[in-house]
Amino acid sequence: MSKVNIKPLADRVLVQPAAAEEKTASGLYIPDTAKEKPQKGLVVAVGNGKKDEPLTVKVGDTVLYGKYSGTELSVDGNDYLIMRESDIFAIL
Repeated sequence: MSKVNIKPLADRVLVQPAAAEEKTASGLYIPDTAKEKPQKGLVVAVGNGKKDEPLTVKVGDTVLYGKYSGTELSVDGNDYLIMRESDIFAIL
């Protein structure tokens, strides 16, 4: 896990997406044009939560989120997603 100098506000969470699958379970390699956007990732930073709603996710959790959730951003050559905690479906 890398150290990031970004502190999300309120109920927002910074997630580092997992790498896309390189090959199928049967051993076939997937070309770059056919790879699907990953829907799980590692939480690297969290906000403080809202006044009456503390956050349930914490740094280091692996989470599942929606395919089109969050806003993509790149910091120091690493790609991240910043999203609201409500966009996260589950903690693995």
